[in-house]
Amino acid sequence: MAGQAGHNFTKFVQWGRNIVAVGRNYRDHCAELGNAVPIKPMLFFKPSSSYLEEGCGPILIPRGCKSCHHEVELGIVIGTQCRDVAEEDVMSRVAGYALALDMTARDFQEEAKKNGAPWSLAKGFDTALPVSRFLSTEELKDPTAIKMWCKVNEEMRQDGTTTDMVFSIPYLISYISQYFTLHPGDLVLTGTPAGVGPVQPGDVISAGLGDLLTMKFNVAQRE
Repeated sequence: MAGQAGHNFTKFVQWGRNIVAVGRNYRDHCAELGNAVPIKPMLFFKPSSSYLEEGCGPILIPRGCKSCHHEVELGIVIGTQCRDVAEEDVMSRVAGYALALDMTARDFQEEAKKNGAPWSLAKGFDTALPVSRFLSTEELKDPTAIKMWCKVNEEMRQDGTTTDMVFSIPYLISYISQYFTLHPGDLVLTGTPAGVGPVQPGDVISAGLGDLLTMKFNVAQRE
């Protein structure tokens, strides 16, 4: 799909600059991990090197990780530059969407939190961001009430809807744009519902977004 300024957003993984992720944006997920519901968005970054497109190999559990978790999320692909954007103007700047897995080395994350350290290793390792194909705004007309799910070896683990977000998509992107300029092709991850859990080498993760798409990834250990 060629979109704003002639960009081919079907290839956003290849040329997008930034990935901004929102933590703790579903109340049930906060509860399952024993975290308070945030009063303002909690942000972190994943590097573009963490992207993994379907069919391009397995999710690789990083060396030394003993607890790698799946977190299914709706990703927002930015269409035009967002800097100090008002909430009411956000959706006109969205090119489309992607389903994503925010893979998390949970033991690395817990150690980082205990030490007051960044989550870079826990969230940013190679293959930590499996993504689906690009979905245009014509395909997904209303992202505010879309179902998403995640299975491991055909066992349902996560089954939620975007209606349960703490902060809405317009609010999140407007808030982010007050601090970080978002560029065309950038991806904003909007948080995960309850049901996150561990995966092991040999597992197969499948995930879906409404009746629009499904994706599947194998899991392996990085040697």
